[in-house]
Amino acid sequence: MKDVAIESRACYNAEKWGFFSVRVLITGVSGFAGSFLADFLLAQKKAQSDLEVWGVSQANETQHDENAQIKLVRGDLTDPRFTANLVSKVSPDQIYHLAAQAFVPISWQDPWATLENNIRAQANLLHAALLNHSSARILIVASQEEYGRVTPADLPLNENTPLRPDSPYGVSKITQDYMGLQYFISHRMHIVRVRPFNHIGPRQNERFVAANFAKQVAEMEMGLHEPKLCVGNLDAQRDFTDVRDMVRGYVLALERGTAGEVYNIGSGKPRAIKELVETYRRLARVPFEVEFDPQRMRPSDTPVSYCDATKFNRATDWAPEIPIEQTLADTLDYWRTRLAESR
Repeated sequence: MKDVAIESRACYNAEKWGFFSVRVLITGVSGFAGSFLADFLLAQKKAQSDLEVWGVSQANETQHDENAQIKLVRGDLTDPRFTANLVSKVSPDQIYHLAAQAFVPISWQDPWATLENNIRAQANLLHAALLNHSSARILIVASQEEYGRVTPADLPLNENTPLRPDSPYGVSKITQDYMGLQYFISHRMHIVRVRPFNHIGPRQNERFVAANFAKQVAEMEMGLHEPKLCVGNLDAQRDFTDVRDMVRGYVLALERGTAGEVYNIGSGKPRAIKELVETYRRLARVPFEVEFDPQRMRPSDTPVSYCDATKFNRATDWAPEIPIEQTLADTLDYWRTRLAESR
């Protein structure tokens, strides 16, 4: 089954954004954000034909296997020998490090697997870059989950808000974040860190809330699922950004961000999960009921989380361009197409 590429409404202007590098390495290129980042960069080849996009993915990931424009390498970044050989072979000018175990509930089920995967992979990558190509510009993608258990007084969350992680995943991302800072301080490597808030859109794994709701609705429309949307905590409020806007932010962070700094990226607007349900209700071709499923509740769930992205906006002039209604419509269309192709 081939994934469906959804065109972004954002205007990708190569002259406006520019590129410092010719050779780019994306870790996690077959993942959700990684695949859209590859699309964004490859769109620039019209203006910069010598741009090379390299990607690394694990053997079981298939998102961009058939894209001949990506120089794809398969392997495990937790293997130091593989990672050293990869960086030596590619000799990248830019590295976007997106590869990680990113599903928070899994980190509660097996904490060490998430910690080992996320921390060891990045340690290998930075060490290999230091030894083989220390002049590369490197983006470390951390997470809003670093802030963890926040209080109303903390909102909106800025880069100086205390970090109180409430999941093993959050702990792993703090380690990635501060490891990036350490390599900048110790070795003066050009490393920029970002803390993206929730990003959603087509191609996202169905384990995540917006994609899960979209898949359920598409199944209802096809008669594969009774007209009941199974939900967890609908009162939680999160900061949602379209993945296509987010990856544009990643490029700007590496191009215009200051080495050693960390930036929040997000819309700055809290939205309750129930708002996603109501939007899908308007988009759905069949009526449906909502049914609470206690199995969907997290052991720890911060009631409200949204960011202050002023620092990033000032540094890059970035702002989200795709409205959430369009994001959810594209996500639902993606699942409609994917399910239709699988029949």
